[in-house]
Formats: sequence, C-alpha cells, structure tokens
Amino acid sequence: MAKVITTISLKGGVGKTTVTAALAEFMASEFGKRVLLVDLDSQINLTTMLIGEERWIDLNARKLTIATLFADAVNGTSDFDLHSTIQKGASTVKKISNVDLLPSSLDLIGLQEELSALRVRDGSPVAGVGLLGAALEPVKDFYDFILVDCPPNVGPVTLNGLAMADGYIIPTIPDFLSTYGIPQIQTYIEKFADQLGRSIIELGLVITKYKSNSSVHTTVLRNLRRNQDIQHVLPPYLPEANSIAMAADFKPFGTLRVKYGNQGQYDKFKELTRTILTEAQAKL
Repeated sequence: MAKVITTISLKGGVGKTTVTAALAEFMASEFGKRVLLVDLDSQINLTTMLIGEERWIDLNARKLTIATLFADAVNGTSDFDLHSTIQKGASTVKKISNVDLLPSSLDLIGLQEELSALRVRDGSPVAGVGLLGAALEPVKDFYDFILVDCPPNVGPVTLNGLAMADGYIIPTIPDFLSTYGIPQIQTYIEKFADQLGRSIIELGLVITKYKSNSSVHTTVLRNLRRNQDIQHVLPPYLPEANSIAMAADFKPFGTLRVKYGNQGQYDKFKELTRTILTEAQAKL
C-alpha cells in the first residue's frame, strides 16, 4: 500500500509545489517508484505545471478535478469519478510515465467555506476530514507513494491531506519570515493527529532557495539544526537557481537534468529524494 507524504507550508513562495513535483519525478525516474500526485491547492500551480492550462480548463469544465469530490460532500451528489479524474503520465519529462496526477481546481476557493460549515454543523474537529482518504482507497495498492501538495493554510482541504498522511515535509527558505510559522505547523499537526488517534510523522524540513553566501541563510540554518523541536533538517539544501524556477514552466523536457539544472541542481534533488525515501522506509 502506498505511503502518503504531505507537503505543507504556511508561507507562500518557498518552492513547495516545485519540490513536490520534483520528488515525484525523481522517485519515478531514478528510483523506480509509482507515484500519484494530489494537488489540493486552489492556486492549481502543480496542476498547470504538469499538464498545462489548456488541458486543465477542459478537465475543469468536465468536473474532472479534486473539487468535485468536495462538492459532492457539500451538495450531497456523487459526481466524482476517481479513475477518470486521475491523469496518467503527468510528468513533462518525456521518458517518465509512472507519475500520475489528481488535478486541482480554482473552485476549491469557494468550497473551503462550505466545508468549514459542515465541520461546524457536525460539531467535531475531525468531521469531513476523511473524504480524500476514502476516495483514494481503491488506488492505494497501485502506487508506492502518494504525494499531497497542500495549500498554505490549515483549512478543511488541507486537513483532508493531513488526515490520510503517514508523514509530512515542510519546505522552507532559511530566512526569518519563512521559518517563523514552523513551530505552529508542528504543534497543530501533532494535536490533529491526536484527535485522529494516530501518528503523522514529521520527516523533516526541506531547505529551498538556499544561498550559501548569505549570512542570514547560514545563521537561520544553523539555528534550525540546533532547534530540538525540529525533527530533522533534510540534506542536501536546494540552492536558489534560475533552472529550478524555470522547471515550473509547462513545456517538454528531455531529461531531469535539463528540467532542474545540470550544474549541481539535479544531484541535489536526487540526493534529497534518496534521503526522503530512506526516512520514509525507516519511519512510516
């Protein structure tokens, strides 16, 4: 059965979506894993990064996005079709075929409030948080990993991602503002897991956009590594690089080296993926 890892950060612009996509592609290409990506972010960045805006528009018009699952819960309908919604071979790297995608929708913006109202009505902090996990149960045996890209909040859609997660990672830039909310995320997830009656394991922090020549970055990173409340700062640290930023562009790439950068960036992503696979095997 697939191990489920959620990517979460309360701070935008830290490279959360790029990290999630890269982990899936490296797991698939370099380590032979079958991966399902789940885009829960209403900004649809992961979706358009992998399948493009034109294809997303068509899927959204046909209600073939994750929003339909949550709309069913709100409206009492049963329109969600899991197998039709999952997009096969979603990677933009030509030779990667074992990464699939459950696309997101802008419609999640309006559904967040209605889903919150359902939780208030039911009077339980865990009401309605099992929708995603139940929906994906039929395909969990097909994948080795399910990677869930959560929005930068702890609303009901994010809670659905966390409720089915075995573990989570927190991407962050090593500066003061980006790392400010990390203890709050950790505490919230720990309390939420207690409410669920199980554990959600912190695999560690993923350092992004790292500038080794920045005194701020080196100082914050040193403090993070010394912080006893931080389970693990995962090596290696992903550098700030134009090639990594450009990887979010929807266009065909011949190889992962071309997509993420051949001046050390590819090696960093590969080693990070190996680290997370090792942590997952040991802890999940």
